[in-house]
Amino acid sequence: MPYVNIKVTDEGVTREQKKALIAGVTMVLQQVLGKNPKTTVVVIDEINLDNYGMAGLPVPEFREWLKREQQ
Repeated sequence: MPYVNIKVTDEGVTREQKKALIAGVTMVLQQVLGKNPKTTVVVIDEINLDNYGMAGLPVPEFREWLKREQQ
């Protein structure tokens, strides 16, 4: 029984997008690993930006830093 945990920031991911993620991941596991879709579990966790970081910074600060670096 495959279990997949997807973590995304809580920035307006729609119900339709979540449905597409669940279906897509399930399909990939079936096609690549031969897993049964009926026993595949997909969980989507939405993480508040204050609880998500990259490069030692909270995501909002990292994005600002990245914008400055790309200019």
